[in-house]
Amino acid sequence: MRKSAAELRTVTPSDALKHPNWDMGRKITIDSATLMNKGLEVIEAYWLFDVPLEKIGVVLHPQSIIHSMVEFIDGSVIAQMSVPDMKGPISYALSYPQRFGNVLPPLRLSEIRELTFEEPDTDKYRSLPLTFDALRAGGTMPCVLNAANEAAVEAFLDGRIMFTDIYRVVSDTMAVHSVLKGESIEEVISASGWARQKAGEIIETFIMKEGIKT
Repeated sequence: MRKSAAELRTVTPSDALKHPNWDMGRKITIDSATLMNKGLEVIEAYWLFDVPLEKIGVVLHPQSIIHSMVEFIDGSVIAQMSVPDMKGPISYALSYPQRFGNVLPPLRLSEIRELTFEEPDTDKYRSLPLTFDALRAGGTMPCVLNAANEAAVEAFLDGRIMFTDIYRVVSDTMAVHSVLKGESIEEVISASGWARQKAGEIIETFIMKEGIKT
């Protein structure tokens, strides 16, 4: 969303659900609007590819055409590109290591005309830095971030909190979490449940303070 920090406060659920390129479902679309989805992808890169946190960066690509790139030791880069449609990754997940035919329409670069990239404004979209904070804290903190975000997004979609409150709910929940190692499924599930409950309490304080009707 090309809005100022002040304008973000008045963003409605219907505004935030109008993604220009993707149809990903309500929750993920809100995560895209807050840039939390990019943060969750940072967590994925950290764990799935064993990439040191200091080597992970985020670049925004408004056209949603390039989905991944690999840089080789000689400096050359190969990009994986397609039209933005979730049928592509879903079909590949189902057919791996083969590929189904005729899943996506042809990519016509002459019609797209340009591919642009930009740095995220982390002062305006504060959910993204929280994911780096969660990884630095380690243990159960990324789980708490995720669960608190789920609760906050639900509250926003229900009209109970403002768009800019999503970040605040997650941040405030993380601030009072005592990090555990998260070495068992039970510990992770417990942390997730705690985070949703704590986020719910924080949401209620926001509602009382800001006078938003449920």
